[in-house]
Amino acid sequence: MVATIRYEDIVKVPKALLHDHLDGGLRPATIVDLAAEVGHELPTTDPEALGRWFADAADSGSLERYLETFAHTVAVMQTAPALRRVARECALDLAADGVVYAEVRFAPEQHLERDLSLDEVVEAVLAGFAEGTAQAVEAGLTIRVGTLLTAMRHAARSQEIAELAVRHRDAGVVGFDIAGAEAGFPPTRHLDAFEYLQRENFHFTIHAGEAFGLPSIWQAIQWCGADRLGHGVRIVDDIASDGSLGRLAAYVRDKRIPLELCPSSNVQTGAVDSIADHPIGLLRDLRFRVTVNTDNRLMSGTSMSREMSLLVETFGYGWKELQWFTINAMKSAFIPFDERLRIIDEVIKPAYAKLLA
Repeated sequence: MVATIRYEDIVKVPKALLHDHLDGGLRPATIVDLAAEVGHELPTTDPEALGRWFADAADSGSLERYLETFAHTVAVMQTAPALRRVARECALDLAADGVVYAEVRFAPEQHLERDLSLDEVVEAVLAGFAEGTAQAVEAGLTIRVGTLLTAMRHAARSQEIAELAVRHRDAGVVGFDIAGAEAGFPPTRHLDAFEYLQRENFHFTIHAGEAFGLPSIWQAIQWCGADRLGHGVRIVDDIASDGSLGRLAAYVRDKRIPLELCPSSNVQTGAVDSIADHPIGLLRDLRFRVTVNTDNRLMSGTSMSREMSLLVETFGYGWKELQWFTINAMKSAFIPFDERLRIIDEVIKPAYAKLLA
């Protein structure tokens, strides 16, 4: 089965992506161009070498060190034209990789150094996604991009960002998130924002269970009411060696709470030792709502096709399993039910049916 699945075939099948950071997916050549425009000093101005630098610097086994690499990408994303370009290229790159639906997140509060307002930042990114989507269609590709607005968990602007997300909900913003270092910054610090979003009938996910363990997952779900768990890989700490589930793990599985697992990124940040050690295999076998994601394509030197290829190589998965991951993600998207169903029934299932036949 494994030998019959080629990487180039994985690229062609439709994929759904729920956890991808805009500032973690820039093209190295674009960083070089934009850095020259604003006078930002880079480790190197050779695009190929810069791409290697990001991957090497992120491959530290520490979430905090991993996050430091974003200083360079965020620095070149401080003007409306730069934000539009990065968002446009993001949509095009994902479409070229066979992604038919993507939710891409970014933190507007990190793009205010050159006097843009929060609304102007969001409008620039949404315009870039629209341009990229249109260009993809012209190239014969199909992609739908939903935007998640992220608040930084160490800051104090989550209520403001939550209101910003709701304000742009009819223009392409489909959800909210908090991100950043987990240790010392529990999601309950932002409880007002989450309660506001619930009153507004708005979707949100929370980075939890990546660098920190079960308490962050418990708080994200039971205190804050998260629809999905960003990463959530440490839920495995509540599963015994015989496969029996603790109360929190059982609740997550019973409620079908989606896990936004990011295999390569989890290895880089030290959440797991290797792809082979990643609990995605166990969680899939136990029928959790598992989804496969990229997290930061630049830092991890990855793509959706590469993540799926790694799972094929490591766990021996076939098209049936890849379809299962893809439909899980599409079921868990933050767009309306009828739109999710249309993509599943008209795009994903027909493509996989041909392969499974």
